Amino acid sequence: MSRRRIGFWYRLAAVIAKPPLVVLFKRDWRGMEHIPADGGFITAVNHNSHIDPFSYAHFQYNTGRVPRFLAKDGLFKGGFVAKVMKGTGQIPVYRETSNALDAFRAAVDAIERGECVAFYPEGTLTRDPDMWPMTAKSGAARVALKTKCPVIPVAQWGANLALPPYSKKPSFFPRKTLQVKAGAPVDLSRFYDKEPTAEVLREVTETIMAAITELLEEVRDEKAPDTPYDPRRARREQRRKAAGATAPPSTAESTPEDSK
Repeated sequence: MSRRRIGFWYRLAAVIAKPPLVVLFKRDWRGMEHIPADGGFITAVNHNSHIDPFSYAHFQYNTGRVPRFLAKDGLFKGGFVAKVMKGTGQIPVYRETSNALDAFRAAVDAIERGECVAFYPEGTLTRDPDMWPMTAKSGAARVALKTKCPVIPVAQWGANLALPPYSKKPSFFPRKTLQVKAGAPVDLSRFYDKEPTAEVLREVTETIMAAITELLEEVRDEKAPDTPYDPRRARREQRRKAAGATAPPSTAESTPEDSK
């Protein structure tokens, strides 16, 4: 999709969003050459701030290939925001409903039309205490195997320093630097002839997330943990500890007086 086909609503969104981004933040953008000039593709991006969709969209808008985000369906239900979301071609995600597969079909259709679909594979803001990418969902993997399109990993850092995950108190000054780095397409060709079983989807997802994490290591100049943070495992551990803390003393721990 060339720059001249970006469309009215995307240009309007850029007119509204770009000036505050330019004023409030510095930019360090790398890897734009990896964004395909034509044809459909996926970008897979880490997510560590409520405002990082704006920093990433700014980065990709300037390549001339605008992203179609998968966004929660509530943003499409009325008002000016809903008009912008629909007008810019964003894709609603209906979680845990009979319409949940619509986002998958819409993403595939968009890619087959030659557009870019941006995935946040983690599905939500990272819960990793050090803001590294955590374990991800399989949506991007499913679409990648279905379309066999290029999958471009993207790492970003800096928006989280202005507005950390799950925080409502932004800190814009001193000005933060929005770092965005796109990498070469992830090689998924070894998976194309395989049945998309749960195990295959898990491997594809881990391959994509490993590419994002490697880019983020370069951006942050730090080493990520060997094992990604798993929120489900963390919740199980919290429940186990809570159950242990509230359990009555075992017989083995009873005192001699207890047995009298």
